[in-house]
Amino acid sequence: MPDSASLEKSPGLDKWISIGKDGRVLIHTGKVDIGQRISTALALIAAEELDVDISRIDIARTETGIDPDEGITSGSNSMEEAGNAVRAASATARRHLLSLAADSLGVDVSTLEISDGLIQSRGTNLSVTYEELADDQPFGIDVDPEALVKDPASYGIIGKPTVTLGLTEIVTGQPHFVQDMKMPGMLHARVVRPPHYKARLAALDDAVAERTSNSGCQLVRDGSFLAVASEDEFSAVKAAERLRENADWDLGEGLEPQDVFRRLVSNERVSLPVVDGLPQKEPVEPLKPAPDSAVSTLNARYEKPYLMHGSIGPSAAVALAEDDKLTIWSHSQGVYVLRASLSEALGMEMEDLTIHHVPGSGCYGHNGADDAAVDAALIALAIPGKPILLKWTREDEHAWEPYASCMAMDLTASIDDGGKVVAWSQETYSDTFGMRPRPEPGGAGPARLLPMQYRENGVTPLVPKPNMARHSGLHRNLDPLYTFENKRLVKNLVRDLPLRTSALRTLGAFANVFAIESFMDELAEEAGIDPVTFRMNHLEDQRAKDVLRAAADKLGWGDPVPDGRGRGIAFAQYKNIQAYAAVAVELEVNDKAEVVMHRVALAGDAGQIVDHAGLTAQYEGGFLQAASWTLYEEVTYDQTGITSRDWETYPILRFDNIPEIDTVLIDQPNEGFLGAGEGVSGPTAGAIANAVYNAAGLRLRRMPFTPDAIRAAAME
Repeated sequence: MPDSASLEKSPGLDKWISIGKDGRVLIHTGKVDIGQRISTALALIAAEELDVDISRIDIARTETGIDPDEGITSGSNSMEEAGNAVRAASATARRHLLSLAADSLGVDVSTLEISDGLIQSRGTNLSVTYEELADDQPFGIDVDPEALVKDPASYGIIGKPTVTLGLTEIVTGQPHFVQDMKMPGMLHARVVRPPHYKARLAALDDAVAERTSNSGCQLVRDGSFLAVASEDEFSAVKAAERLRENADWDLGEGLEPQDVFRRLVSNERVSLPVVDGLPQKEPVEPLKPAPDSAVSTLNARYEKPYLMHGSIGPSAAVALAEDDKLTIWSHSQGVYVLRASLSEALGMEMEDLTIHHVPGSGCYGHNGADDAAVDAALIALAIPGKPILLKWTREDEHAWEPYASCMAMDLTASIDDGGKVVAWSQETYSDTFGMRPRPEPGGAGPARLLPMQYRENGVTPLVPKPNMARHSGLHRNLDPLYTFENKRLVKNLVRDLPLRTSALRTLGAFANVFAIESFMDELAEEAGIDPVTFRMNHLEDQRAKDVLRAAADKLGWGDPVPDGRGRGIAFAQYKNIQAYAAVAVELEVNDKAEVVMHRVALAGDAGQIVDHAGLTAQYEGGFLQAASWTLYEEVTYDQTGITSRDWETYPILRFDNIPEIDTVLIDQPNEGFLGAGEGVSGPTAGAIANAVYNAAGLRLRRMPFTPDAIRAAAME
């Protein structure tokens, strides 16, 4: 069994599993379900190892102080962390229950068999159930990380189709999300936002404030943090609109207008070399001349704009302050880190602050969920004894969530007369991706909570430090999996960029892989070698080769391409240690300069497959989201603030451009789990870029590939 940081934090078996008097098994986890089906996968693992029907498995919603602290649900780590922990815990529980049954029945443990939680002796025909043995008592033992787990050849549950946990409630319209919560005496709240980040509340019209109070709304003001709460939700909405229109804001200098792509490479920055995925605290060596063996050297710059999460449902939270304690219900992906930072920000003891995870609209990354939880908390503390349901508006979500940073990638490479890459250099420029509210020395946790910056004694915004972990932040997947000689890799953390940024699915990997895979096609063309063959020539990992070949074969690589269409392919292994993904795309660029996707082949290897449908959904959903980023999405702003505040000004992929998708998953039943949630994103951008070039002869190096961008490229 692989080492588990989750078990090191929470070694007790009772932290992971409990068995009720009704025979139902409750699995506890610190990883939250945000639509990626982790709950279903964990239920399958537990059901398999415990020999109970999956219908008897429940997955607890994470609550601080009760469930294991597994940090943040991020980085495609859930299966490797929670999956392995639950597997070890279930195997430990099974072994322990068999031992108890042997003592209870007076037989040798080797004579016992389990069927759906019923333990029966072959010799005596005596039996006892899990619930009888548990007797509603704690296990009182630690998880054994080395507990014997089942041989995949004996699986009877894993690999069989199953309905996603919670899906029935969603499709039948039952209350499921935090926005649906109702509590006695609950008030509805809205925050009144400044026009932009740098604006501060100078004055509030006393007459408007009085009318707001007389209308039954309660006004909450703390410096520039302004909110209203009412028993009637519509009244709160209207009051917030009146206050926004009549508030006097000090606008300061506004957001600085700038060519952000130029500023990425001209602003002050922290530059570090990257070796084997790890930044080094050493000077950056200048780019060397091409080796003597080089016959051709290419260079190119690739660019990615600011992207937003674009959660379909705006963020929300419920908070209740009473008896010097604060309880929050939130769709945060890291309830423990949020609790630690918020308790520090509010000067509360952590044991007096409880956060329950409740599903939101789904989000892969750091959207507005944590900030909405803080908004609700501040209002609840001002109005104690009343549950506060705080909802962001669509404009709040679009204009105030932390975005994925814009990025620029400068690549230079040389090839020899055999088409071998003999030198490779990439410098990536980006703002931080690391503004989740992790508690750190010096008040860094509270400084990452947006609402705290607007209070009377607000915190100073954090100046981020370079992320020094392996394949993290902006240097994620900066180091290609390909075997190249003379690699030079540099990360540049750029200062003083205009917009607030943090984690979005894949962090820097999306743009880094887009650049790498686009450049691989450019080099392949220069060498006169087929793009698939060129990649194969630079791969040593057989699993990587198998995935690349599977995607190519599924799309019919090498077969005639229909008139007007082009094909492109791209590949990566996420973080160079997690899931392998290859994407092959067939598309056209029509007369309106629109990219129309027709066929897509996805191939993946994520190790052992527990939930085939869930893994398929991760690959296909990841492709669609990344295709949307590549073709449509870009945060826009001017001096007055964010201008992309709705679905018209921030368009996303619609149903009219969903291609036919074929997905090939390579199961490795005797291998470990490889996190798959983010693996397909970067290859998607690269494959689309390469297919556009194949179809229209236009090498697009700045996303999104809108009709305007395509027409501009055609005019060059």
